[in-house]
Amino acid sequence: MSPKEILKNWVKAFNEGDAEKISNFYSHDAVNYQVALEKSIKGKIAIKEFFEWEFSNYEMVCISENIFEDGNVGILEWKDPKGLRGCGFFWFEDDKITYQRGYWDRQTFEYQQAKIN
Repeated sequence: MSPKEILKNWVKAFNEGDAEKISNFYSHDAVNYQVALEKSIKGKIAIKEFFEWEFSNYEMVCISENIFEDGNVGILEWKDPKGLRGCGFFWFEDDKITYQRGYWDRQTFEYQQAKIN
């Protein structure tokens, strides 16, 4: 499967809010580094727990604007219905995400989420 195809399925799982399903896209020792949080989530189990917490605490929707691929790297440009925008870079090996690096505006995200709750 190509990085582009995998990312389309990743977005679908993300929008379902299914941490189990989304964690299955990651290799056992994957790293998910979110620049806005200044932290790395290491390992498939920790990534699953991260998404469980995120999905239970925030309303999040990922609308794919562009998906690019170059060899084993996929790039996802996204937005949400509230106007937040971001970009994720995903490295793949054997059809699994081995490394993810996400960029988005934390201050805008937290402001939008506070207005919801």
